[in-house]
Order: sequence, then C-alpha cells, then structure tokens
Amino acid sequence: MTSIKIFGVREEDIPYIKAWSTKHNVTVDLDEALLSSETVDRTKGFDGVSISQQIPFGEDVYRKLHEFGIKQIAQRSAGFDIYDFDLAQKYDLIISNVPSYSPHSIAEYTVSQALNLVRNYNDIQQKTASYDFRWQPAILSRSIKDLKVAVIGTGRIGSIVAKIFAQGFGAEVIAYDIAPNESYKSFLTYANSINEAVQEADIVTVHIPASKDSDYLFDDALFNEFKPGSVFINCARGAIVKTSALIHALDNGVLKGAALDTYEGEKGLFPSDQRHSELKDEVLKQLIERQDVIVSPHIAFYTDAAVENLIVDALDATIDVIETGDTKLRVN
Repeated sequence: MTSIKIFGVREEDIPYIKAWSTKHNVTVDLDEALLSSETVDRTKGFDGVSISQQIPFGEDVYRKLHEFGIKQIAQRSAGFDIYDFDLAQKYDLIISNVPSYSPHSIAEYTVSQALNLVRNYNDIQQKTASYDFRWQPAILSRSIKDLKVAVIGTGRIGSIVAKIFAQGFGAEVIAYDIAPNESYKSFLTYANSINEAVQEADIVTVHIPASKDSDYLFDDALFNEFKPGSVFINCARGAIVKTSALIHALDNGVLKGAALDTYEGEKGLFPSDQRHSELKDEVLKQLIERQDVIVSPHIAFYTDAAVENLIVDALDATIDVIETGDTKLRVN
C-alpha cells in the first residue's frame, strides 16, 4: 500500500487527513515534528512527504529524501520561499504548494481588521476595561463608505478584498497590480504606481507574494507617501514590510494604526506557544504592546475550509507525483 509521511500535523488537521486516507486507501503517518536533519530519517520507507513549516533545512535533508526514493515534498501553504530549488533539482525533488486554499477567509479577516482600526477597537476595549464608558472624540470614527481604500495586489485575495470594500461598503477602491485585470474595473480603479495608489488612501491593504522584488517594499520612502492618519493592513507576507519603517510611520503620525497578521521575524514564532518562555524579539514585543497596532499570529487563513483544502490539495499533489511523476501544483 502507498504510504505518505506528513510532518507538522496539528490537532485540527487530523480529521481531514483521516478522511483523505480512507477515501484514497493510502496510509498516512502523522508527525507533529517539522522536517529537519533530526527527523528526516523518519521518512525512510515512505513513498511521499508533506510538510507545513517556515523553517528551512539543509542539503542533508534533500540528499536523504533522494536516497530514500522520495520524489517530492508537498508544502501545505502558498509560500515556498524556504526551499532551495537548486538543491531540489540536484536531488530530483518536485516541490509543490497550495496556491489557493481559502482566499475568502483571508479577505474577510483583512476587512475585519480594517474595521477594527478605523473604529478604534483597541482604544474602545481599553477604555471599557477601565470602566470608562464615555463617548468622546478619541473614539469617534468614520464610516467605511466615506473612505478611500488602496488594495496593493489584485490576485485571488486582493480582488475579493476590493470587491467587499466596493460592493459591500460602497467605498472607493484604488488598486495597484503589475498585471491589471480588466474584469475588475467595474469595482475598482487601477493606479499607475504604488505611490499613486497610497497617496490619497485612508486604508491601505497589501496582498502580494514575498519575492526579491517585494522584499521591504514598504519602507520609509513608501510610508512617507501615505496620507497622514491612514491605516495599514498586512495579511500577506512579513518580508514585504520593513518593521522599523512602519514603527517610524506610526510614531510620526503618518499612520493612525496598523494591523499585522504577518511579521518579518515570525519564523519560529508563528505558530508556537511562548507563554512559558522569554520572548526575545524586542520589536515584536513593542508591536504587541502598542495601542495603535493589532498583531495576530498569521491566522487570517485559519478557518475550517482552509485547513481542509490545505490537507487535501497537498496530499493530492503528493499522490499525483507518486503515481504520475508530476503535479499541476509544482513550483519548481
């Protein structure tokens, strides 16, 4: 019987793994650990491997997978920047991802965080917790329909975000994308540059992948183009934003607030339990403690639909490679 080793398993994954295993008559061995030099020997005797992690591994892991006859690694996320494609090619490994597992989940979370920022949620909750129930200018907000929204990146997620703001709230949406989609022009207007898109926006939300071109795209220069008092949401990738520049923009009043579901230093932290450890990342601690920032641990996607799709699509890709030698979800 075909067998697959699956690393990085969480409690919520198990029902979907068992259902897939039964449906396809494939043995799936569950492992909570991540794939690493210390755990790679556990893959011996299996036909395929699936992982979910942001932590990269060295050449010895690629080499051993090849020696064990494994032809692929199925990543259970859209991001695949942890992989060394040169090593994957050297050791004849196909890398696959799950490019779209629940764009609506991420889009909905993005919009909810924008609402929290605009409606001063942190301030209201803090005042309420101290029994200050007054209506006062500090918590006075604006209606979303009266605001201008900039959506950077109009792919699967960004286009849904734009549609919710435009058609759900009646807001004006300006977007930027290196490849504008003509079919979206019924509910948004494309700007000629990112700078142009953010200059008059009250809400700026980013939905582009991490790449060499987007690394630290949001830096001091770009934040200086923002409309004073605007809010910023990043539910994409942490590496897109230079955190020091974001903090500077908050401190100097360019940004009223920010919601960060991703953070440039999140690897090894999101997701993990740090309750009984000393958090050594002083920048992350500062972000968490700020009244004008909402931090969440990369959970915008985290719905039952997304968890199921990540499991099913990754295991489908694994079995495709085992049975046919390739998968439509390969990224190398």
